[in-house]
Amino acid sequence: MIKELTQRPYRKRIRVVHKVPIDQEWDKPVSFARIKEELSKSSDIIFRDFILRGKEDIPCSLGMVDGLVDKDLLDAYILRVIMVEAVDDPVFQEMTLKNVNDRLLDLFTPANEVKKIGRLGEAIDGMLSGDAVLFIKESQEALVISARGWSDRGVGVPQNESSIRGPKEGFNETLRTNTSLLRRKIKHPSLRLVSMKIGDLSKTDVVIAYVETIADMDVVGEVLKRLSRIRTDAVISGDMLEELIEDHPYSPFPQVSNTERPDIVAADLLEGRVAIMVDGTPSALIVPVTLPTFMQVNDDYYQRAMIVVIVRTIRYWGAFIALLAPSLYIAVTTFHQELMPTTLVLSLAANREAVPFSALGEALLMLLALEILQEGGLRLPKPIGQTIGIVGALIIGDAAVSAGLISPIMVIVIGLTAVSGYTIPYYDLAIAIRLIRLPLMILAGTMGFFGLAVGLYLCIIHLLALRSFGTPYLSPIAPLRIRAFLQDTFVRAPWWASREIPDLVDVHDTKSGRKK
Repeated sequence: MIKELTQRPYRKRIRVVHKVPIDQEWDKPVSFARIKEELSKSSDIIFRDFILRGKEDIPCSLGMVDGLVDKDLLDAYILRVIMVEAVDDPVFQEMTLKNVNDRLLDLFTPANEVKKIGRLGEAIDGMLSGDAVLFIKESQEALVISARGWSDRGVGVPQNESSIRGPKEGFNETLRTNTSLLRRKIKHPSLRLVSMKIGDLSKTDVVIAYVETIADMDVVGEVLKRLSRIRTDAVISGDMLEELIEDHPYSPFPQVSNTERPDIVAADLLEGRVAIMVDGTPSALIVPVTLPTFMQVNDDYYQRAMIVVIVRTIRYWGAFIALLAPSLYIAVTTFHQELMPTTLVLSLAANREAVPFSALGEALLMLLALEILQEGGLRLPKPIGQTIGIVGALIIGDAAVSAGLISPIMVIVIGLTAVSGYTIPYYDLAIAIRLIRLPLMILAGTMGFFGLAVGLYLCIIHLLALRSFGTPYLSPIAPLRIRAFLQDTFVRAPWWASREIPDLVDVHDTKSGRKK
């Protein structure tokens, strides 16, 4: 069976079946027989066969996936209706094959949602999504009955985006729960939730959320177009979509934001952005994004504006130190000693007297050890990982200095670099800075400040060329938008001074309906 599933003809046949009407079949006159044959190979797919006793005896079968359906709902509102109430219904006794679907629709009114379908693909997708599907022999239609009832994790506290004063609820792996959390934040009819399925085999449910009266519909159309063009067998998580829809896949900088907090998604939607939520992923993707948004956290909007200005200043200085501290130290100690006071030069020379490596070699060795410790601590269980990171750094740093392999000042520089990197809120941006830091160090170690300047110029040119769904990556800095720059970039304006949506991206004016 495994060999059969991996063969291309089988996979092609699965794609073809989704287009076949229920009253047609590959090689058998009854389409349901073929569906049952294919799906019954899985032990969790159940078919309940029975006969409707009316003016004509009508063979039927109820298909479902064990574990995805609510069995109590099936027993109370579906099977009981068919097998008990229908027998005593005089109208039902006059039922024939021509009117059976209409009559069953009336009987299934207590169920959440019931709809007619006419294609095999819709029937298969309904069953595998957790619905119950009622097949009626020789009928051209089947009934999809909403009976989803699987267990989920529930709404919990976000693990990676903690908040001091903000809400403590986060997304989970159930898509409908996530959309309900978002709907609770924005209680307006202009909030649109568009559903689609991606993946030829996984059929993953994806929801695109936006506020119609605010968002730029060109951006919404571009998001829908890029998602509809994805051709893949399976989408397991939203992170896969992030790589498939970004503008510049070879850039180290993130072009799609990722958050597990409903309040952040709601705030982004009200700024004109678009959210992408994937079933099975406890987070949402946000597009378009700009570089300043990756330096903002949810607590910035729950603290007083004066405190936010101080905290953001510290955050930007931390990012600056994490990117340039090793390169500046290497350039100064290797090529530009005249920039330092004489006493400091003598102190550094005394500390480095017994060190066999150059400043560049020292920094590369220390950064390699730091990256290994960070990766090892990240993959271990949380209590053990924290212990390994702290103890490992202390022991290795002290042993390297005692052995004369590393100078004490280099340990200070690399330690300050590592701590400063933790001030960057978004992990993806922190990784990008760690990646760019290496070529900057090599340029500084070979050409001094000139090489460092060349590296920074190339980074700035790259950032100016980046786009996220058509939005400049450095907006509102370049191109400069004064109101947005003063309202929510390096500083956050007080709430009493923020009466309009900041134009970080192209949005519609909610009063005039025109683009800002």
